[in-house]
Amino acid sequence: MTVHVAGFHPAKGDLFHLYAANIGTYHLAREIRALGLPLVVSPITYSSHTPGFIRNALSVTRAVQKRARGIWSDYGLCAEICSWARMVLPNTQAEADLLIQGYGVSAGNVRVIPNGVDEVFTRADPDLFVKTYGLRNFILNVGHTGHERKNVLRMIRALGPLNCPVVIIGRIIKSSYGDACVREAARYKHILLLDGIDHSSPMLASAYAACDVFVLPSLFETPGIAALEAGLAGAKVVITPHGGTREYFRDMADYVEPLSEASIRRGVESALGRKKDERLKQHIAAHYLWRHVAEQTAEAYNEVATDA
Repeated sequence: MTVHVAGFHPAKGDLFHLYAANIGTYHLAREIRALGLPLVVSPITYSSHTPGFIRNALSVTRAVQKRARGIWSDYGLCAEICSWARMVLPNTQAEADLLIQGYGVSAGNVRVIPNGVDEVFTRADPDLFVKTYGLRNFILNVGHTGHERKNVLRMIRALGPLNCPVVIIGRIIKSSYGDACVREAARYKHILLLDGIDHSSPMLASAYAACDVFVLPSLFETPGIAALEAGLAGAKVVITPHGGTREYFRDMADYVEPLSEASIRRGVESALGRKKDERLKQHIAAHYLWRHVAEQTAEAYNEVATDA
């Protein structure tokens, strides 16, 4: 089977797999449809609104479009891209329910395919990070410092009063929010900002293994690959409950309300007070390694190719 993914111009093949259904991918999806190539879409969408709200928003958008061309909404773009797809692959059941009940995607075209994590993190060794930075059993966050969705500023304010080293790894984005994060972190001697470590670097895996608690209190995650990597390396996880994270981490993580500094602090303190165990690591290894995800994705591809 020949599969094209976003970023490659298709000449011929069995299907084209597009990641994300939004304004950035809309025109590409339209061209794939025009070529007649079967389209598979992983929408990667989340909304804090109810399915009913989305249905109403789509109705309003479509009514306006009948009177004035060129009027679009994020909901409308996602719905149209998904309507062109032979199969839609959300990465949580929560996302699937939103697509079916809110966007009107046919349930028969939806297959939940989880996000995945690289098996290399099962073999992560803490020694490299410990020798380089002299830190062990710290609180860790990995992401981007500067995207408000990642909620780093509120996290820093929540963790500042704690008597535990904090390491924040991620590209520091030059923006008013990113600058505020840097200024706030500078107030605390026990908070270390590291401006990005390459994902393939052994240092990142070592940081996951060396930390005690990994915290990802984002406004939402779908579902937080960095948290999966940390859990696979043996860290305890504190994470947002928004975006389908409970489907992945179940009762093996502490969930915190991202808009509350007190909730973030309590969640981290709770995790710090617990001993590490292997439950989360074993759960991730059993269900969310990329090879498991690839097998499920291949089954979806075969179904599309068979029906084409």
